[in-house]
Amino acid sequence: MNLISLTTFDLALASVLILLLALLSFRMQLGISRTLLIAALRTTAQLALIGLVLKYLFDNVNLLYISIICIIMLLVAGYEVMSRQQRRFLGGWGYGVGTLSMFISSFSITLIALHVIIGNDPWYQPQYAIPLLGMMLGNTMNGIALGLDRLSNGAWQQKSIIEARLMLGHSWHQAIAQLRHESMRVGMIPMINAMAAAGIVSLPGMMTGQILAGAPPMEAVKYQILIMFLVTAGTGFGTLAAVWLGAKRLFDDRERLRLDRLSSKE
Repeated sequence: MNLISLTTFDLALASVLILLLALLSFRMQLGISRTLLIAALRTTAQLALIGLVLKYLFDNVNLLYISIICIIMLLVAGYEVMSRQQRRFLGGWGYGVGTLSMFISSFSITLIALHVIIGNDPWYQPQYAIPLLGMMLGNTMNGIALGLDRLSNGAWQQKSIIEARLMLGHSWHQAIAQLRHESMRVGMIPMINAMAAAGIVSLPGMMTGQILAGAPPMEAVKYQILIMFLVTAGTGFGTLAAVWLGAKRLFDDRERLRLDRLSSKE
């Protein structure tokens, strides 16, 4: 591959754009300049760290080490889902709903892809396993966060409507069905839009990276199609599971709406 190496100076030049954006945000009093700079520092440190970790894993292929990295990725993704909720579930449910849903969807689809579709040997080869799981978790995390946020805020706003349905004899499934369906739709829209726009409006990140690294365009296209299908399926299944679990948590055994299980809006 005809790969052009980037120097630290090249990256420093790119960082000037972020500094200019932060300065402009500060002058306009948008209140995001500090958050923007912290995010830039985090992405630099986190990507540099994962680069070192992946280098070690590529040189020392070990299922135990790879499993530890995957579990850490899942736990961090679960925390990010919880932290993005304006009205999160209290207790272990606040963390468990998103984490369990991502584990079920992302890990199962990643294993299917590694075993059945890609078929690399060994199947846990970090060159494929880590990036694939990372893309699965990242996109599934966004879908679940959007779905749960819509569910919890919607339940709070539609409290009287849901309780009126319950008083009319509806089950909890029926009382919250419309909101549950809307929450699932909201969580899946970003990936549907991404698939619809791929190749016309935008060139997806993985495909762009492979082409920049010198891979044949059609080979990059095939991998990108595979990734888009896998990620969309993982996001969809994860969002469906998370919203269903979250909706069930909003009711007790006597099918009463329990908004006291949600935190106050931050």
